[in-house]
Amino acid sequence: MIRTLFFYIVLVISTAIHGGASIIAALLGVKRRSLYDWGTRGWSRWNLWAAGTPLDVQGIEQVPPGPVVYASNHSSMFDIWALSAALPGSTRFVAKQELTKIPFFGSAMVAAGHVTIDRFNRGKAFAAYDRAAQVIKGGISTIVFPEGTRSRTGELLPFKNAPFGLAIAAQVPLVPVYVHNTFEILPKGAWRLRRLPIRIRIGEPIPTVGLTLDDRDQLRERTRAAIEALRARVDSQPAQS
Repeated sequence: MIRTLFFYIVLVISTAIHGGASIIAALLGVKRRSLYDWGTRGWSRWNLWAAGTPLDVQGIEQVPPGPVVYASNHSSMFDIWALSAALPGSTRFVAKQELTKIPFFGSAMVAAGHVTIDRFNRGKAFAAYDRAAQVIKGGISTIVFPEGTRSRTGELLPFKNAPFGLAIAAQVPLVPVYVHNTFEILPKGAWRLRRLPIRIRIGEPIPTVGLTLDDRDQLRERTRAAIEALRARVDSQPAQS
């Protein structure tokens, strides 16, 4: 209980510091990418430290140079912090637009350059993915959750097609990622933490050069199979506490 309380105190302070810096920098017209990288990565590392959830990352050596699209499972807010802290280079999330309605946090997220998607308006959603493709072409990797929302059971939900259209439009490799233990740490709807290490497993990149939007289904299924394989690899290893 003490750890949980400490985590939420640090979360508020961390959000204020890192989010505030991003908002002020954006208002001042600062273009320096590293500042916004710090806003996201520093925020994430503070939160993981406060929660007492160390990272165990394998497969970073498989990430190719240059921007990519990371596709990961999603069952907890801790996925966001773990991926932000662990993945190399500049990264930005493609997230649901509802997050922008959260006071202060939403403004900080937009200021830092994360792309929001209106999932209920097809036209606006495609426009947002076009913006995300431009972010990638600017040298920044994007992180997508193909399930579209957090799983309430920890099991993989059906994958949406749009994230794979993004990778194809940008013609960059798609890197499958599996995040383990975050559901047990803090599932959707819960508030009390469990202290566990977070295991991140990064798979082999899937090339998209030459693919068209007609290949989205095939890319989706190939990515899902890769994430399932990463999950099976983690499940076969001894449990940690």
